[in-house]
Amino acid sequence: MRRQTPTVWVGSVPVGSSHPVAVQSMTNTDTADVEATFGQVMSLAAAGSELVRVTVNNKEAAQAVPKIVERLRSRGCDVPIIGDFHYNGHILLKQFPECAKVLSKYRINPGNVGMGKQHDVNFLQMIEVALQQGKSIRIGVNWGSLDQALLTRMMDENNQRAVPLEAHQVLAQAVVASSMESARLAEQYGLPHDRIILSAKVSSVSDVVHIYEELARQCDYPLHVGLTEAGMGAKGIVASTAALSLLLWQGIGDTIRVSLTPSPGGDRAEEVRICQQVLQSLGLRSFTPQVTSCPGCGRTTSVFFQEMASQIQQYLQKQMRVWRRECPGVEGLKVAVMGCVVNGPGESRHSDIGISLPGTGEEPKAPVYVDGRLLTTLRGAMIVPEFIRILNEYVARRYHQGESPLAKRA
Repeated sequence: MRRQTPTVWVGSVPVGSSHPVAVQSMTNTDTADVEATFGQVMSLAAAGSELVRVTVNNKEAAQAVPKIVERLRSRGCDVPIIGDFHYNGHILLKQFPECAKVLSKYRINPGNVGMGKQHDVNFLQMIEVALQQGKSIRIGVNWGSLDQALLTRMMDENNQRAVPLEAHQVLAQAVVASSMESARLAEQYGLPHDRIILSAKVSSVSDVVHIYEELARQCDYPLHVGLTEAGMGAKGIVASTAALSLLLWQGIGDTIRVSLTPSPGGDRAEEVRICQQVLQSLGLRSFTPQVTSCPGCGRTTSVFFQEMASQIQQYLQKQMRVWRRECPGVEGLKVAVMGCVVNGPGESRHSDIGISLPGTGEEPKAPVYVDGRLLTTLRGAMIVPEFIRILNEYVARRYHQGESPLAKRA
């Protein structure tokens, strides 16, 4: 069950309460480069990112933000744009009011706002702009840029204990304390309770889970969840999936991001698709039809079923551009492409539509099941296009009028 939180509006996207967990991403272009940043935001939004954050680190970036947002809106892209501020956010938000106006949310890192008394002065200035512009904020604490004064104080207090905690435990407590103290300070300065989102990111899976569990215990602010630096490739995907799954399964998390290090020239939208797959695998949301396919074994020495599974997955992703508009509910479709007779027919019957291909040495036929029943058996070289034709007919019949899968089965 999801935590009960206030609803925080980020542009047109509601965050928290009973609203769906939102997928967030961040550009890695130079924000001052309007064309590159506009293009990447469009790509992320097309992939399904519901919130996109951009770096606002200097006056050139601040001046570019209104141009980027204007171009997005002129192209019909209404994804909320979040400004990521460190060190000089109080200056940029004051000096460039048009930037402050078009952003849907400000991300503030309390560890990078300033030192000593100047910290509170700078923080206040950012809250004042949020109040003037009617914006929400995310207080985003990272252990790599933690408020050193707070950490030093807590380390000193720990040293006075009869049985001191380990340093990393104090560090985790400091991350939580920084989040909570900054939120209280924002409210003290007048920011409404329902305009605050918290995040407390670290790069360790076990630590991030414990930190968010403690935050969830201490407050009802919506939480943005993820690892701060997940890493590259399989390591980043697995670590992010582990952390997000452990938290989401407890009802913790209102927006999520997978902070992957992209390969050179890699697709930034990959982090969006991973977020979607985590949510869909947990049964929390549906984004695109899912293909169930077997891993293969000695009975499936042919690569035909692997190629077919790949072709169908790619076809579904391509068709979603049309189906999303014309066939509401199709994102919950379950398709099976199985490689032999052992589990093929059974798995196909458990899916909405499935095909069981012949394994090595088996009779060259491929039964197709629809809604748990054998529809037809395909043979020959046209198995793939014939199955896609049956798939299209099924989608048109079941979803084109917007009837939900649950209503259909009832």
